[in-house]
Amino acid sequence: MKVVTAKQMQELDRLASERYGVPTARLMERAGEQLLAALDARFTPLTDKRMLIVAGKGHNGGDGLVLARLLRQRQIAVDTYLAAERASLQGLVKDQLTRLEQAGGAVHDRTQWSLDRLREAASSSDVIVDALLGTGLSAPVEGLYAELIQIINHSGVPVLAVDLPSGINADTGHVMGSAVRAQITVTFALPKLGLLLHPGAEHAGHVIVGDIGIPQEAVAQLPIVTEQITPAAIGRALAPRAPQQHKGHFGHLLVIAGSVGKTGAAALCALGGLRGGAGLVTIASPSSLNATLEGLVMEAMTAPVAETVDQTIAEAALPAVARLLDGKRAVALGPGLSQHPETQAFARALLPTLTCPTVIDADGLNALAGHEALVAKCRAPMVLTPHPGEMARLLGCSAAQVEEDRPAAARDAATRYRAWVVLKGARTLLAAPDGRLWINTTGNPGMATGGTGDVLTGLIGGFLAQSIPLPDAAAAAIYLHGLAGDLAAEQLGQICLIAGDLLDALPAAFRRARTE
Repeated sequence: MKVVTAKQMQELDRLASERYGVPTARLMERAGEQLLAALDARFTPLTDKRMLIVAGKGHNGGDGLVLARLLRQRQIAVDTYLAAERASLQGLVKDQLTRLEQAGGAVHDRTQWSLDRLREAASSSDVIVDALLGTGLSAPVEGLYAELIQIINHSGVPVLAVDLPSGINADTGHVMGSAVRAQITVTFALPKLGLLLHPGAEHAGHVIVGDIGIPQEAVAQLPIVTEQITPAAIGRALAPRAPQQHKGHFGHLLVIAGSVGKTGAAALCALGGLRGGAGLVTIASPSSLNATLEGLVMEAMTAPVAETVDQTIAEAALPAVARLLDGKRAVALGPGLSQHPETQAFARALLPTLTCPTVIDADGLNALAGHEALVAKCRAPMVLTPHPGEMARLLGCSAAQVEEDRPAAARDAATRYRAWVVLKGARTLLAAPDGRLWINTTGNPGMATGGTGDVLTGLIGGFLAQSIPLPDAAAAAIYLHGLAGDLAAEQLGQICLIAGDLLDALPAAFRRARTE
């Protein structure tokens, strides 16, 4: 599903009206209808509920006024408070106020109520509709609007936000001074970027995308380069298998990983590849750790290679690894590899020799950081899977700067390293070298535990081993990895979640994704 910026949404509204003959008034009417449908679905029966609509003077407020009229027509109790004087309303919003009052709806403009009166109305309502501020917000919220947001948030009443919670930046998800915390947000036509990124996602609650009648032809005309990963988008990775296929059809993944004390990372990565459907997986690791790995992963093959005195992969392992690459369709490099200088040199020497799709994680990323010139020598399609700290090392900045604008950081790394970049964290991102971006909405804080990233690396590698093309392989792995975390958390709680639980939950995640 495509995701838009505020400017792109404004352009869609303009195209719908000017090029495709859909009047803006009709779009506003449809917005009100979508809001009513969401209330009907969540708060049935509405007939015994009391609604409070707090509306601004812009089009967001106009949507709220349409909803107030529709509720009035259904004989549902609704109080409408305007955060502006009646005389300040213009155009469609003024027209909607007139229509509401002609339908018998009572509207309190700013001259008719005090903050204390609004607090009382809020506390005695069953649902509050936030129709204060929309996608046009560009400056911090202050004054009256900040006070109204505080009243809404302190009411203890469920909140439905119109298009996006007031106070949230539509493009970044940042809180502009203060912002409404909603249980439901009904956004129109397409999701806004700020609804999918934290902290905007926390404030939005459950997001419903309402169809207001903008033609798909208008959407197709815009250069929209951001998408939300959905089950529909990962169908190629979930295609059913033909009865006559065997393990050779599903590829061989080579996992180059592990060091003393970190054999678990190699094992989790290999198991992730197997759970992802790879026909065969081989783990190349320091020779002295081979017996340990054979005991950890019965389903994968192991290949002991030359090691340093510190039980990490030695540079002398390069010829053996080159032989192991024969017949492999994908490589996963880095989990538990260590930052031993010789091992890092091994990784840097290996990368230019690879030709099959390669997933680079953990210490593989550390080997790449600061060596951007090495990228020009690499022939393999690469997927980098950094967490914010690793991304900071790749970009030569701080983790705080990465988190301040995650989409920009992911795109920067993808361009700089000519690779597909998976920026892990709350709302994991997938960035392409050409600037395209995908946002994932599955996953939970319980996954913030050691080893979950190793499972993801293996899962991506397992899909690539099956010749599933990028970005399908990476997008599917990201979505299913997060969904497995959500399903595991439902059973075990977030606090108790460990990486192995994701492996156990992946089969259920595959089944769920196929039915959604």
